[in-house]
Formats: sequence, C-alpha cells, structure tokens
Amino acid sequence: MNDSARNSSARRFRRLELTVRRRVDGLLQGDVDGHALGPGSDPEELTQYQPGQDVRRIDWNVTARTGEAHLWRTRAQHELDTWLLVDRSASMTFGTAQTEKVDVAEEVAAAVGLLTAGPGNRVGIGLIDGAGLRWISPRPGRAAAVTLSRLDAAVRTGSPQVPLSDALRGLGARARRRGLCVVVTDLVAPDGDVERPFEWEDALRRLTARHDVIVVEVDDPRERELPDVGEAVFVDPETGLQREVSTSDPALRLAYATVAAHRRDQTAAAVRACRAEHLRVSTDTDWAATLARFVKDRRRAPARRTRRTP
Repeated sequence: MNDSARNSSARRFRRLELTVRRRVDGLLQGDVDGHALGPGSDPEELTQYQPGQDVRRIDWNVTARTGEAHLWRTRAQHELDTWLLVDRSASMTFGTAQTEKVDVAEEVAAAVGLLTAGPGNRVGIGLIDGAGLRWISPRPGRAAAVTLSRLDAAVRTGSPQVPLSDALRGLGARARRRGLCVVVTDLVAPDGDVERPFEWEDALRRLTARHDVIVVEVDDPRERELPDVGEAVFVDPETGLQREVSTSDPALRLAYATVAAHRRDQTAAAVRACRAEHLRVSTDTDWAATLARFVKDRRRAPARRTRRTP
C-alpha cells in the first residue's frame, strides 16, 4: 500500500470511528450473556439449595412458600467471540445513490468491530471477493475495524468468487466457540428450486444452531424500483448476462416492483425461518442510524434471542 492509499484508509477509519463513537457507541458493549451457568450477575435458574452454595443468592420468598431453601444460579459471562463475514462479490459493486453496496457493507462490518471491542473480545473476518474466500485471524475489535478500512478495492470483483452457502459453512467451521456471527451481504445468489429459492438456507440454519447470527442485508433503491430512463441495458454482474429493456413501459416498472417486493418478503421470511436476526441497510439511507436503532431494539428485548445447544 502506497502512502496515498495509506493516508486515505487512515482518514476513512477516523471518520468511521467518529461516527460510531458519536452515534452508536456503547450499544453493543457491556456484559455479554454466557452460554453456561456459572459466576455472573444475572439470575438464570432457580434451584434447591445445596450445602456449600452461596447463601446470599437464596430466594427467601420461594423458600418461605416451599419450606425448602432455594437460590438463584446465575448466567456465566465470558468474553465475546465475533466473526464478520463480508460479501465483496461482483453484485455488491453496485450503487445508484450515495455509495456502492460494498462500501456500506465494509463500514457496517467495521462498526460492529468497534462496537464489540472490549477486554478479551476478539473479532475474526471472512471476505468473499475476487480472491475467493479469505479469512483473517481473530484480533481485538479495533484492530479488526482498522483491517476492514484498509481492504484493497482491486479484489472486490472478478473470479473466483464463492457461493454464500460455502462461505457460511466455512464460517461455521472456524467459529468453534459459541459467539456472535454477523453476515453482511446483499443475499444475491444463484436460485435453487421453486420450493426453496435460497441456496444459503441450510448453511445459515446450521450456523444459528450454535451462534447468535445477525444477517445484515445491503440493497440499493434501483433494486426495488426501476426509474423511467428509456431504453437501458441491464447486466447481471455475477453472470455477465445482458438484457435490453424499455423502462418507459409503466407495466414493466410495476411488474419489476412487484417481483422485487415479493423477493424481499421471501428473503426476510427465509432469514427468520433460519432463526437469524435480520437488518436491512441501503445505499440511500443513513446506515449508522439504522444500525443504532437495531442495536437499541436488540438490547431492549433480549428474551427474543434463545440459546441453543448443537
């Protein structure tokens, strides 16, 4: 990386850090719920008292009702292991609003790295791009955010590229300790059969069986509605397939919007069915504000997330 590129990435990271600190910081930090019962601060399970246990945790109301001493065991608290899977494939290098989808994806992933920074916390990174599927070893959250801000834009496109399902399986193989997995992608992938149109469902379901998973879907307004710009040639960035259409046709624009809305509903339903949390960000909106709202809602409703054993 030359001096100009290094200075540019440093400025980019400083802007990102300032955005996160001012608007989103602290919302993901704090105590992390553990996956096993043990020393902690939050009550988890009421059990009958056994000699030698901490009498300070006795629940005297339950003890009085049952006539036998009961106490609360607490939820263990551990360092948080986070893995970020960032899609930088050809379909992500598209944007008709403020920026391209891949830029939003990298900034959101870097923000999560900053937000999960804490003593003992580690963040690993997976990248899907023109270099294939690459993995960057876990490191402190701030270091992971710096790494994301320094990614080489030249390898975003081109071959080889990896299906999202393969990347999710690879993520599951590397994230051995239960933790948080954040997948940032546009969910554009080859279609499967009519009954199951998303090839990544099985891999995502396996990942959520062990981890808390957040799928951050990045889109662009032109993927939802077509503007009236006359004759236009559309190119599929993943396959190179081209088609010329007349966007002045109102029926075509309506059909496009209808199919796009149905696809969005299908995608959201598929993510929910896999028991992953779903967040949508777009190139035409403020991703930091969207992320802040999501994190606030997530912290206010912890009961919606359940722990599952493999």
